[in-house]
Amino acid sequence: MFQPQAYGTVLVVMLTSMLCWGSWANTRKLTHGYSFSLFYWDYVIGIILGSLLWGFTLGSLNGGPTAFLANLHKSDRHHLLYALAGGVVFNIANLLLVAAIDVAGMAVAFPVGIGLALIVGVVLNYILNPAGNPLLIFGGVALVGVAILLDAMAYKRREASGTVSRRGVMLSIVSGVLMGTFFPLVAKSTLGEHALGPYVVAFIFALGVAICTVPLNSVLMKYSLTGERSTTFSQYAGAKGSWHFWGAVGGAIWCTGAVASFVASKANLVGPAVSYAIGQGATMVSAIWGVFVWKEFATAPQASRRLIPWMFFFFLAGLGCIAAAPLVSH
Repeated sequence: MFQPQAYGTVLVVMLTSMLCWGSWANTRKLTHGYSFSLFYWDYVIGIILGSLLWGFTLGSLNGGPTAFLANLHKSDRHHLLYALAGGVVFNIANLLLVAAIDVAGMAVAFPVGIGLALIVGVVLNYILNPAGNPLLIFGGVALVGVAILLDAMAYKRREASGTVSRRGVMLSIVSGVLMGTFFPLVAKSTLGEHALGPYVVAFIFALGVAICTVPLNSVLMKYSLTGERSTTFSQYAGAKGSWHFWGAVGGAIWCTGAVASFVASKANLVGPAVSYAIGQGATMVSAIWGVFVWKEFATAPQASRRLIPWMFFFFLAGLGCIAAAPLVSH
């Protein structure tokens, strides 16, 4: 299987993770008029297909005992359950985060949800596998956290709304805690005898997402957390082909980011804390799309627009610290 160890290559893999996780949501913008609860079915299908694609290509490269099918065959129930649980926890967190964005807006959901996920995830991952310079890791996380707060402030000033939804805050908190705990579960599945390789992890993780989605999204189709109209499976079957396509592409892009993050976390110098932290820089990637492609701040007031350069400054500074952490001794 493809498992780089040279830090330059691993850094490219981690940045790929960040780019994919920060870009998949663009496919949602290409399905205007498609209910999110219906879009999510296609998104999950895309995650499963993506995990199989990478498993049978990069995950099977050069064969051997670590290849995708060989690794899957020798895995045990203990490790499989950790990866499966990671998918379930991520899926619940992801649905709650989307609901929080719809209810309270990005100005609340991102600093609370993603900020909390970043802190919880990095701390737990570092405890599990303390790789990299902790000062640079946690200093970088703090700088990225400032960038997320500035991003939220920019959106809040753009929307010029002073109301804060208590429901949205609670959804964001629960989502953030869960989003911060899914990666440590994944990391546990890769440790010890009969451990899973990153490509098998991605596949089992995808199955966990699917298993969780069937009952949870079926309920959300009727009883939305965001006030969205109820939907039916007949509406899903009758949706435009392009909507199904872009939903699956979105899931495949997200899965590509997950595979990249899982692969990078197994590199000697890196570890899950650094890999997860750089992956969570996806928030700023999505902000780049919003600013430069979707022109979300084109008509925003000056008080909102002048925060954007500072947001990117703190983000790049934090990203630089985290990227340098594996190269600097403790």
